[in-house]
Amino acid sequence: MNKKILIVTEYFYPEEFKINEIAVAWKQKGYDVDVLTQNPTYPDGKVFDGYKNRWYYKDKYNDIDVFRVKAVSGYKESLFKKLLKYFAFMIVGSVVSLKIGKKYDYIFAFDVGALTGMVPAVLLQKFYKKPVTLWIQDIWPDSVYAYGFKKTKFLESVLNTSVRFVYRNTSNFAISGEGFRDKVIPYLNAKKEIVYAPNWADELDETYEPFSFSQDEKIHFTFAGNIGKVQNLDNVIKAFGKIDATLCQKAQLNIIGDGSYLETLKQLVEQEKISNVVFWGRKPRKEMQRYFQASDFLIVSLIDKPIFSLTVPAKVQTYIAAKKPIIAILEGDAAKIVEENHLGFSVKPNDLDAIKSVFEKSITLSEDKRKTFMRNSQKLSETVFNKEKIIDKLLALTVGDRK
Repeated sequence: MNKKILIVTEYFYPEEFKINEIAVAWKQKGYDVDVLTQNPTYPDGKVFDGYKNRWYYKDKYNDIDVFRVKAVSGYKESLFKKLLKYFAFMIVGSVVSLKIGKKYDYIFAFDVGALTGMVPAVLLQKFYKKPVTLWIQDIWPDSVYAYGFKKTKFLESVLNTSVRFVYRNTSNFAISGEGFRDKVIPYLNAKKEIVYAPNWADELDETYEPFSFSQDEKIHFTFAGNIGKVQNLDNVIKAFGKIDATLCQKAQLNIIGDGSYLETLKQLVEQEKISNVVFWGRKPRKEMQRYFQASDFLIVSLIDKPIFSLTVPAKVQTYIAAKKPIIAILEGDAAKIVEENHLGFSVKPNDLDAIKSVFEKSITLSEDKRKTFMRNSQKLSETVFNKEKIIDKLLALTVGDRK
């Protein structure tokens, strides 16, 4: 009889997260895999077409049973609704997990959002003694403060209690960044296995024809992804605007994506009269290789906050898969990956002159040096960030020797 795994995640297909591929891969390896999740609403805050936002029902995806619960919509522009969304899944998801959870052998929790979403998973260890593996993509309480919540004694107490409860009722951990390890250990009351399992490089569709960013030949710098305040794009744009005028004519900064800070950045470009900065809007994920192929350098950037020095944005692995030189405008683990593997350049996020210098250095960089960066990315995609190896590592951690 096949062993049963329940995956607990706030996000699942048709939302685009790596947990979708994990579920399918484990199913193909012979495990009975079910998923407990919400109705899909990310990233627009609206329930996807074809889905009814009922309190609870069973869905199917690639022969996997998907148990869906009601999601709070309209949260994109409302902090209250966003918080309500997190607590709704914690409460309704917990009711459902306790109802269905006894039959599973292993629980795998995908911690990509608020830690409240992991409560439905850890309750199955608390009440039914089920082994729970938590794959951590974000660190609480640090990320809460990083997004602007004031650190009061009351909030600190609530968050620390919540983190302690979740971590102490987890059997073992996978961490997407090495820096997370020291953040997890203080909340534990016993020694537990913590394994480094980074996000893998996305598979990019190379059948698309490259996009054309400009009619004339330029060095194209591209940022792709969510456009929020934490992405530090105001400093990126300001530094690009400081480039030597002759060099600036040879370069273009392309910003692909959407988000809460987009209009502010457009106003910055207009007010500062910065030339050769183009906003392309949001593009379908499956077509992103077109834009990567047309780029000479890919940019990853985050503001200078301690939590972000521990975070490796998923776009880093995507850029590695695209096999293009990377400019890392941030501190910490992501910068180390770029530096130590010779994938491009890294620079401190608040040093505008240093960012400007990296832009100028990149514009005049030799073709041979660029190709070296690209070869190093290829090597890393096949080893450290290989999808099959990471999925197998997560499975081994989840089932251990308890088969």
